[in-house]
Amino acid sequence: MPKKSFSVLRQRTTVDDLYRLVQQQENAGEKVAWMCRELRVPRSSYYRWKEATDTPTTIRHRELTDQVETVFKSSDGIFGHRMVHAKLNTAGVDISVGTVASIMAENGWAARRMRAFKRTTIPSDPEKVFKDLIGRDFTAATPGTRLVGDITYLRTGEGWLYLATVIDLCTRMIVGWAMADHMRASLCVSALTMARDRGHLQRGGIFHSDHGVQYTSRELGSWCTGNSIRQSMGAKGVCWDNAVAESVFSSLKNEFYHHYSFDTRQEARRATMRYIEVFYNRWRPHTHNDGLPPATAMANFTTQNQKQHLAA
Repeated sequence: MPKKSFSVLRQRTTVDDLYRLVQQQENAGEKVAWMCRELRVPRSSYYRWKEATDTPTTIRHRELTDQVETVFKSSDGIFGHRMVHAKLNTAGVDISVGTVASIMAENGWAARRMRAFKRTTIPSDPEKVFKDLIGRDFTAATPGTRLVGDITYLRTGEGWLYLATVIDLCTRMIVGWAMADHMRASLCVSALTMARDRGHLQRGGIFHSDHGVQYTSRELGSWCTGNSIRQSMGAKGVCWDNAVAESVFSSLKNEFYHHYSFDTRQEARRATMRYIEVFYNRWRPHTHNDGLPPATAMANFTTQNQKQHLAA
């Protein structure tokens, strides 16, 4: 081979390209020594490259590992193997839960663990308790018709920050929330007002809560009556009667809040708002929605409803 031609060839190819060319010619019956000499690559290096060449299975495993890592790290180390699998499955990646679990174990990627948190329910007057209209049936055929709510506390350098939520049982989306340095009834009213103003609370709908004084207050009762919302409460001191609200706070504390410290309530508020609106509602897969984030499930339901109305 002319030196000038070979020089041009080397400028346009990588060493791996040359090794692959040798391998192709070897498979066609050419002598390796002659090909290596003509292409000016060491024969020993070619054999080392050949032995290290990945099999299709190895290549596929590496690709899946990269995809698992991308999803895991995008969750800031929050997702366990089931959530990673749900996100990959939604994206059309063909991979089993077991394979995701194995890859995560191989690389030491583990979800954050739960820490216990204290209840903030202040018992109310028994005479003000409402009938349980949910009965632990945490489902809904239509968004905005059956919702649950609760209050939790968040520690900051300035003192406690209290968070009240309203959760849609059809999609598990946090449709209303409010934060303040107190846990008066107005905090819960603000969360319900957000849900209503965003169009996620239908007249005649059910709002379920625990027996906290905020939820049996005259202020919240008047708001519900004025907006045609029926109040519902589970049994006193039984967390399972408000399991969905408890689960959301467990996720918030386990996945996010306990892993950071905030000097001010404002810093905590901004970070919590981001967790709710960006991560929980729009990114985090939810088993209730077959792996879809709550906001996606809500959007899909709205689109389907609009099509049905147009068809009618």
